[in-house]
Amino acid sequence: MTEQTVHFPAGSLQLEGLLSLASGDKGVVITHPHPLYGGDMHNNVVDTLARVYRQHNYTTLRFNFRGVGGSQGHYDEGEGEQEDIKAALNYLLGQGKTRLDLAGYSFGAWVSALARTAQDKVQRMIMVAPPVDFCDFHNVRSLPKLALVITGDRDEFAPPAAIAGLLPEWNPAARLEIIAGADHFYGAHTRALAAIVVSAMRRCSSLIEAPRGACP
Repeated sequence: MTEQTVHFPAGSLQLEGLLSLASGDKGVVITHPHPLYGGDMHNNVVDTLARVYRQHNYTTLRFNFRGVGGSQGHYDEGEGEQEDIKAALNYLLGQGKTRLDLAGYSFGAWVSALARTAQDKVQRMIMVAPPVDFCDFHNVRSLPKLALVITGDRDEFAPPAAIAGLLPEWNPAARLEIIAGADHFYGAHTRALAAIVVSAMRRCSSLIEAPRGACP
């Protein structure tokens, strides 16, 4: 399945994305790392997540947050970016994809965790390297849709111990996977990242079919 450039509205803005259409009703929106530090939809982790989902017959949409690449607007400190996620999910719903995942990496995971109204549109969430020691997760409480959190044991922005301490509050049914040797940027560890996501899909056929937001 190939990706094509698309544009979709987020309020008065037009956002740029890459869409790969698959048959069926499963879809995923994938969000990228921090725009002020070079993050965009072409990031290696975002690319890995998109590839894995495509291989499992999901329609995938990765997109640039406002002010990034060909997306209109300006960086909005995570506020307007929450509306961007909701707009991306609405775009997939408009494509007939009714069983949706939301997979976020770093800043994208933080914005996903804050975007409460967007979470209502999805059946499962994945967070890769949620930067709990860099972004403010103080207002992140229950995340009933959260199925899987992945981080590296050398990640200074998403340290495993800090995430493990927060996970019971987020969703005690969610699974935490730690990649040995990986830092926040996953240089040589995207294969291990892909294997974890594939394993999660296989445990419950698809991430959107297990109860309580997690796979056993």
